[in-house]
Amino acid sequence: MLQQLYPQVQHPFAYELNKDFQFAAAHYVPSSKAGKCQRVHGHTYFANVTVAGNELDDTGFLVNFATIKQLIHDRFDHTLLNEHNDTFNDEQPDFFPTTEVVARTIYEIIANYLATTDNKPMCLQVFLRETPTSYCLYRPVELLRELQGGSR
Repeated sequence: MLQQLYPQVQHPFAYELNKDFQFAAAHYVPSSKAGKCQRVHGHTYFANVTVAGNELDDTGFLVNFATIKQLIHDRFDHTLLNEHNDTFNDEQPDFFPTTEVVARTIYEIIANYLATTDNKPMCLQVFLRETPTSYCLYRPVELLRELQGGSR
């Protein structure tokens, strides 16, 4: 696993958890403007998920590290991302499995899970490295506005 410092989100929470993990997956970008990326190719994705909150669950966790990994790794590892029709499609650019869209999708999967927990921590960001020299950071605009406004 790459050891690195990730960009930070300023927040008012007592706890911040970061989980690094990787998964291997193939994809293609269904656009004539994507160049070589139009063809099926694969990556070993390195992801970092940042979760924060004020309350621990009944096991003393903000969220179990293993749960975060299972939600993403078990779903996407050794798959063709384009075949995940529940999250990606070949018709709408906002749902092509680009690094940006995959990062947003990881965020949404984690955030939806966290919303079902009793202690309700929040996913603050997803850092997704596609290659050693290319990565994407996803933070939802509405969450950043909320944190800047101090409404939580």
